[in-house]
Amino acid sequence: MYRNNPTIKLPEDPDTVVWKYLDLSKFLDLLLSKKLFMSRSDKFEDQYEGTFSEPTFEEIKKLATDNPDFLNYYKTHREQVAVSSWHINEYESFAMWQIFTQNSEGLAIQSTIGRLQKALKPENNFDQYIGEVNYIDYKKEYIPFDDLFFPFLFKRKSFQYEREVRIITDTSKSISKLNDGLKINVDLKQLIEKIYIHPKSENWYKKLVIELVDRLGFGFDIEKSDLESDILI
Repeated sequence: MYRNNPTIKLPEDPDTVVWKYLDLSKFLDLLLSKKLFMSRSDKFEDQYEGTFSEPTFEEIKKLATDNPDFLNYYKTHREQVAVSSWHINEYESFAMWQIFTQNSEGLAIQSTIGRLQKALKPENNFDQYIGEVNYIDYKKEYIPFDDLFFPFLFKRKSFQYEREVRIITDTSKSISKLNDGLKINVDLKQLIEKIYIHPKSENWYKKLVIELVDRLGFGFDIEKSDLESDILI
């Protein structure tokens, strides 16, 4: 379930809108399993995920001079942390459609920070935290390491277009080996406020999604992307 962590930055307004862009197969897996997939942090495309900036790394190396296990712990910890990424934006993002959906059969889940918090159900072995990602210069800026989640809440400035908020969980005390990730229990009616269909999709695809959602017993609002609205002239 969601746990508040006062050291983790998060938008103050619980109505802050967030989005998750995904393909149909991942969306159906979410509906059928009623579980949200969280990827192992070192499986993301960005090789810097869960690592420290250069100033922080230099400090950690000094602390590890007489205790090499200190440095090794941070290296292996990446394999035990799982992340679900969401995009903060009041509106749809054309760039996010392009980056995170492979073809015109993608979808976007619209939610809010407050809904994410309420949607996370209790787990037997671990809790979830939600934090906003900070974008910094990894050559110059310092990442604090007094909180074990901080390495996973910083990214290079090259990625600031993502405007990312993350659900994060640490499985190191409960799971000996985390493969590609894990699925966590969620209340889908809380998680999903509205569903948007890819702007380049055909009408048959929208009808298919509506029928699938209806057959599975969900009453979500489903809309065609606003990016494909008819022009006025």
